[in-house]
Amino acid sequence: MQLNTPAPTQKPTATFTGEVLMTPLAAGEAPSRIGVAHVRFTPGARTHWHVHPMGQVLHVTDGTALVGTRDGSVLRARAGDTVVCSPGEEHWHGATTDSFAAHLAIQEAADTDDGGTSPVTWLEPVTDEDYARAQA
Repeated sequence: MQLNTPAPTQKPTATFTGEVLMTPLAAGEAPSRIGVAHVRFTPGARTHWHVHPMGQVLHVTDGTALVGTRDGSVLRARAGDTVVCSPGEEHWHGATTDSFAAHLAIQEAADTDDGGTSPVTWLEPVTDEDYARAQA
């Protein structure tokens, strides 16, 4: 058994639009490759498009979160809801324009071509037009 003290909260900017606070909570001990973070989005903030080779689980803890996929589908998840993104599914997530959102992000790293591991591949930003359509 192990007690983890959360790592310092970060303000990631390279793969997000808007103001986001991310607090890493836990990383699995080998052979586990699981990672957990508490991610908080201000209204209008969102991730870039991305994909998790092993999938991702998002458990909404506060507010209203949007989770969108390449086919234009958007889920509106509220506190207590859990969204499961399938392995390899390109998606984005964030807050609505008028509400904060927070979730626990849980994902597992996979082997990479260069011999390392990674839980995510980041892609391009979500356009303002795509984000606006997700509000409907």
